[in-house]
Amino acid sequence: MTPPPFRTALETLTPKNGFWMTALPEPGPLIGQDLDALGAEFRHRHRCLIVRNALAKPVLEGLLAALPALRPEVHRNYLPGHKKGGSISRFQLDRLAPVFGELYRSAAFTSCLERITGERLLPCPPDDPHTYALYYYTEEGDHIGWHYDNSYYRGRRYTVLIGLVERSQSRLEYQLDRPKRAKHEQEIHSVATDPGTLVVFDGDGLYHRITPLGRGEERIALTLEYVTDPRMSPVWRFVSNMKDAIAYFGFAAAFGGGKRPRTGQ
Repeated sequence: MTPPPFRTALETLTPKNGFWMTALPEPGPLIGQDLDALGAEFRHRHRCLIVRNALAKPVLEGLLAALPALRPEVHRNYLPGHKKGGSISRFQLDRLAPVFGELYRSAAFTSCLERITGERLLPCPPDDPHTYALYYYTEEGDHIGWHYDNSYYRGRRYTVLIGLVERSQSRLEYQLDRPKRAKHEQEIHSVATDPGTLVVFDGDGLYHRITPLGRGEERIALTLEYVTDPRMSPVWRFVSNMKDAIAYFGFAAAFGGGKRPRTGQ
């Protein structure tokens, strides 16, 4: 059941009541201009923006309260040389923790993101397991190597990453404006995704990775995906589902709507 304070916070969420708690000043006439300033920074940094302490307290607490019951649903995977970790697709979240879907569909939240990106953002189709998902880094060495969040959709796909648990030395590292066929490294930036930290970026444009987890550490993050055109060819949908099945959620979650037996992983 969705916690009442969480739902109340979503229902009353507007730029004027402090959604962007530290990025924006107290309620007043400059709120809209500050959102515009965030949009300008997003464009200046090659469609990438980091906002710390972005979530209203009831919203963050509602997300964190849902995490303990979800741990049995974590699907772990290992791709030698590229990634190791766990994840939970939107299908499990829809069944067991609707708070994540409610945040994703929040009109006020989407409106803020549209002001930042300067684009009309649409939800991914209901059969996309990556629409919103949790990523668990809980074992020593969990990581993901350098990559882009390549979109198979006809339009842009924006990734919104929200830090939930950060008890580690693991970092989100990224390179701004790196050509996909670059033969030399760009400057590497690093950020800790502390609880409530929000990162917005164009998935096709940001080259990024998560550095390895240390012993006894833990990191959990939520990602939300929005698109400018939800159309995708059947061939690319199959390719996308295969990637999600192998690298993230397992075949049952990617192709069967998340109806898989509990594994206790």
